[in-house]
Amino acid sequence: MAFFNYTAEKSDGEVYKGVAEVQDRFELYSLVRREGGKIISVEEDAGHNYWSIHYWNAKFSSIKEYDKILFCRNLGAMLSAGLSLARALSVLERQTKNPRLSSTISQIASDVRRGDTLHVSLGKFPKVFSRLMIAMVRAGEEGGDLPAALSVTSDQMERMYELKKKIRGAMLYPCIILVAIFGIGVVMMIAVVPTLANTFAEMNATLPTSTRIVIGISNFLVQYTVLALVGIIGVVFAVIAMMKTKAGRRAGDWLFLHLPSIGEMVKEVNAARTSRTLASLSASGVDILTSLEITREVVQNSFFQAVLAEAQADVSSGQPLSATFTRHEKLYPPFVGEMMAVGEETGSTADMLKRLASYYEEEVDRKTKDMSTIIEPFLMVFIGGAVGFFAVSMITPIYQLSEHI
Repeated sequence: MAFFNYTAEKSDGEVYKGVAEVQDRFELYSLVRREGGKIISVEEDAGHNYWSIHYWNAKFSSIKEYDKILFCRNLGAMLSAGLSLARALSVLERQTKNPRLSSTISQIASDVRRGDTLHVSLGKFPKVFSRLMIAMVRAGEEGGDLPAALSVTSDQMERMYELKKKIRGAMLYPCIILVAIFGIGVVMMIAVVPTLANTFAEMNATLPTSTRIVIGISNFLVQYTVLALVGIIGVVFAVIAMMKTKAGRRAGDWLFLHLPSIGEMVKEVNAARTSRTLASLSASGVDILTSLEITREVVQNSFFQAVLAEAQADVSSGQPLSATFTRHEKLYPPFVGEMMAVGEETGSTADMLKRLASYYEEEVDRKTKDMSTIIEPFLMVFIGGAVGFFAVSMITPIYQLSEHI
């Protein structure tokens, strides 16, 4: 099999480009004729050559979340302007600078020209496009308003992206401080402590337990620097691997839920994601059971996923959606269940969910801005304790020696 880039013309005069994986040029000509077009130009695609840099760029480069948002938004805008789906995809393929996304759009465009619907074509790339996006596109196609569905989808994805970016930004400051403190501590252990340890040894000083602990750590780092470095890297990878297991992920989810201040924000973040996703899917016409199933994938904390699975079972047995959330007020704030109940009573569940999402997104936004103020006291206590332990450990023997002089 080989890949070919080709330019073809439809019977109505529309010129389009595509990529096809076929045995040879003859099969390509036959394929395009079946699509109702004729080949204008064709060349073998060097981008799918294993010796090509472009091939490996398209194979292993990542697609950023914001690239997907732009793809969704721009596609909806071009469809609203009257462009055909295949032509809009062709424009986006040429426009995007990400090699992997460009290759993906090219294959989607080829599938669409062969008669596949957009959601089916997107579904062939589950690692690129989320089930949320595919479900909303499908609802738009079935409802006859794909541009509106793409617009709602891009808005939903952008809100989730902004929420995630704010949380990461809030956590950046304490992470930098902790890494800096750790680095300074290692330098002190390797460069400063050995000099003091030699001085204490020459003067036959009696060292307290804390000082012996610090010197012992320093000696290990000096004598086995490579081993210590490998050990630290090994611990990091072990923690990452453990967090990928079901038990490790469950433990991590529990820890974040019970951290002071952080736990409350975790609940509000998941409440915002749940409300926003359910609101978008419901407004697009996706049935409630499918919406809950997709929302489980959007909500990443396993405790909240369990609540959504329970809600799915309850709704399928005839219970109202709000009943499940009301029973789990330790995870979802009471306001969530109450607003859902009001929405069900008034027949405006989607609208109430949107209001819920906006409320909790604003709460998270406010708390992330205050995050540094909240975390600073904990950091000061930790840093003060570490510096105090080191100072007392090193200064105590010096005072003892000075008394004997």
